[in-house]
Amino acid sequence: MKEEIKAYNSVLDLIGNTPLIKLSKISADLTGNFYAKVEAFNPGHSTKDRIALYIIEEAEKRGILKPGDTIVETTSGNTGFSLAMVSIIKGYDCILAVSSKSSKDKIDMLRSMGAKVYVCPAHVSADDERSYYNVAKRLHEETKGSVYINQYFNELNVDAHYKSTGPEIWEQTGGQITHLVACSGTGGTISGTARFLKEQNPNIKVLGVDAFGSVLKKYHETKEFDNAEIYPYRIEGLGKNLIPTATDFDIIDKFIKVSDEESAHTTRELAKKEGLFVGYTSGAAFQAVKQYAEEGEFDENSKVVIIFPDHGSRYMSKVFSDDWMNEQGFFDSVNQEEALKIEIIK
Repeated sequence: MKEEIKAYNSVLDLIGNTPLIKLSKISADLTGNFYAKVEAFNPGHSTKDRIALYIIEEAEKRGILKPGDTIVETTSGNTGFSLAMVSIIKGYDCILAVSSKSSKDKIDMLRSMGAKVYVCPAHVSADDERSYYNVAKRLHEETKGSVYINQYFNELNVDAHYKSTGPEIWEQTGGQITHLVACSGTGGTISGTARFLKEQNPNIKVLGVDAFGSVLKKYHETKEFDNAEIYPYRIEGLGKNLIPTATDFDIIDKFIKVSDEESAHTTRELAKKEGLFVGYTSGAAFQAVKQYAEEGEFDENSKVVIIFPDHGSRYMSKVFSDDWMNEQGFFDSVNQEEALKIEIIK
């Protein structure tokens, strides 16, 4: 009798169950035990695979999505890629409104996955008709048979992580996790994961990561939206210039802000010290860990899980480009030696 061929039916079967990897070298000077939940191991190379599949399948179950329909979404890149990937397998068209802040690598990847892409100016207010939020709404209204995913205000974004990311981390740590560190953009990842973990152990501390130029940290502390907090910044998929309802601020214990420059250097440091080629937001997440450690947040018994959202290949023209780093002024006399040394042999 022939053995059964061991194959997956499609890439969608590979979503979730991403590994937890202990961080030893980059955390050598920090007190505590640190583990990365590396979402780049999803087939679409980011945590957004989870919400793309979950939201689309829920829409199918509810009869909202039908064969031949079109999926429309607002994205900084990762959600769009995941939606395009799921759409290919399930037979939907995909239209994406993307922020101009998204790396060229991300935009090229979206087009390569068959999505129709509209690039919108990044540094306009959320209610500007040119913002990627409003462009996506307009495209949805103009496209017959379309469904607008609307991840910033979709509770299914939270549910996807409550049902997958949270349980995975709890099982992988044997319930020993003491701290969760996660970036907040739409807020779905941190909120859903935290909700599950706090149900298992309410003493787990949930530490959010925000960007300078974003309103989330101040809103968390004051419940007031302060437009004066908003200014341009470079990190993608982190922070916001509006308040997403997908963010459960009550379940997050604390926020800290990270800078573009320090996050960029930490992203490159993760590659060189841990062999983890992860994205800009992953660097931001570990930069936050360093800052939380400086504030005395952890002790020798701490078991800290940090969510690394995506893969470094999406930032080749940004944080992994010496030219880009120089253009941003991120290489100074202290950090210049970090630049890759390339010698051309003629």
